[in-house]
Amino acid sequence: MRGAEKIPVLEGLTLLVEEGEFLALMGPSGSGKSTLLNLIAAIDHAESGNIRVGGVDITSLNDSELSRWRATHVGFIFQFYNLIPVLSAQENVELPLILTNLSKRDRVAHATAALRVVNLLDRAKHYPSQLSGGQQQRVAIARAIVTDPTIIVADEPTGDLDRHSAKDILELMTTLNGQYGKTIIMVTHDPRAAETAHLIRNFDKGVLTECIENHHSTRKT
Repeated sequence: MRGAEKIPVLEGLTLLVEEGEFLALMGPSGSGKSTLLNLIAAIDHAESGNIRVGGVDITSLNDSELSRWRATHVGFIFQFYNLIPVLSAQENVELPLILTNLSKRDRVAHATAALRVVNLLDRAKHYPSQLSGGQQQRVAIARAIVTDPTIIVADEPTGDLDRHSAKDILELMTTLNGQYGKTIIMVTHDPRAAETAHLIRNFDKGVLTECIENHHSTRKT
């Protein structure tokens, strides 16, 4: 919105992502990548059109239904981790489970399993300030997968990391996709990060360009 004038961000866009796919979205700042990610994750609302995720038309859900759907089906990975500083790694990972019917013992068990997947179980009692950037992002990934979501959306997940840590995180995301079958949609400015994905789509002023299949990635069979 610019004054009283509406400025469309995404218009006439069609995107199909198959279950178990690993898709990278690239493009300049302001092209609409993060907006599309937020629509898929039900963070933002589309003014028109339909969005179906796992057979559910999320544009038809009310706010409370969207909240429940998002908590169950979407795992978020952000550039700056979004960890709670006063909570330990394990407590941060448990957060998405607080509103579920799981007992404290079961929440701990789920968090422990998620930390084991990201190879950070030995840091479970550490606080974010005691962890490196790469370790904090691993905690954030554990938090994203602790509910066993349908889809993982990652917005610049390596943008705040050094090259070595970024490589580790991308290898972990490849494992989540290949070994655990997670559908991943990742927004990135980094061509090296995009090369991890099976498919690469570029944005240009809210328009998706052709689909590029990455033959160098490891596709789940």
